[in-house]
Parts: sequence; structure tokens; C-alpha cells
Amino acid sequence: MKKKQVLILLLTLFLGTGTAAAQQIAIKTNALMLAAMTPNLECELVTGEHASASLSVFGHSKPYGLDSKVIGVQPEYRYWFNGRPMTREYIGVALLGATYDMQFGRNVYDGDAVGVGLTAGYSLSLGKKLNIEFYGGFGVVGFWQKLYYKDDTYEDYFSDGSIKTNSHGYKLMPVKLGVSISYILK
Repeated sequence: MKKKQVLILLLTLFLGTGTAAAQQIAIKTNALMLAAMTPNLECELVTGEHASASLSVFGHSKPYGLDSKVIGVQPEYRYWFNGRPMTREYIGVALLGATYDMQFGRNVYDGDAVGVGLTAGYSLSLGKKLNIEFYGGFGVVGFWQKLYYKDDTYEDYFSDGSIKTNSHGYKLMPVKLGVSISYILK
């Protein structure tokens, strides 16, 4: 139930950032995430003279044979310093919503994360329709997860029959990092 509420909130924030009369629409993919075997797709639309909004979705299952599953969504609002969005430098605010189930060493992490952070980047035009973007962002990510050891019996952690989180907190960390290839549709 909580996952649906977070997703609805993120989509509402994204859709409420601009008007439907976008002048430009771009489709992107983050090459760094692809190198980590995490398929991703982003759509960005211009919402004003100096503004754009984007929505990115990503996910993976067992990349490089690791025991890891992640699915996430990341809306972002960008302010472009140049008079033309999708060109040159920008700053932005990105939100993050993800659900994950992964194992590192003997620890198993199964939970949800939400975050917000500030981003900055540069978009280099390679032609009328093609751009390459370099960006990074840092922020606060909150998580709620079930944390247990690989060889333990999972049910021992939740003896009353309810499955609840037993670990939660906040961390300062990168919320967005990438090198994206962008194709401008119109």
C-alpha cells in the first residue's frame, strides 16, 4: 500500500510541474546505468523558457549474476541557465522512489527507499536531435527495509505473523549520477 502512495505522489508532482504545450520532448538513456546492467528510460519535456521536467524509470534483476532486484522511478525538475532548455548547464531538484531486494555478503536487504536531492549538469549538443548529458546530484534518502542474514530463517524475525520492517533510517548519498544520450523528438 505504501509503495502505491509513494508512486502516486511522485507522478502527481511530475505531472503538476508544467503545461501540456511542451515545445520539445526528449527520450534518454543513462549509459552509466546500462554499464551496471540496469535498463533505464527517461522522458523530458520543456515546460517553460528556462524549465523542463523529466521522468526516469529503471530496474534490474540479477545483474552480473549478483542477487539483486531493483525497480525505481525518478522525476526531476530542471532550471536551465541558457534561454533554451536542453542546452548547456542546469540545476535541478530530483525525487527518488525505489523498491529493492538484494544481498551483500551475508546480509539481505528487502525494502523501499524515497529521496530528494539537488542536481546539476551540462548538456552538450551533438546536432539538432542528439545531445549528451553529464550530471550528478546529492541528497537525502530514507529507507524502510527488512534486514536479515542469508542463512537465517526469515520467519524467525517476524514471529507474530506480520511482516514489518526491522530497519529504517536516512542517509546522505548520490541521488542521481549519469552520462545520458538524449534524442530530441520534436
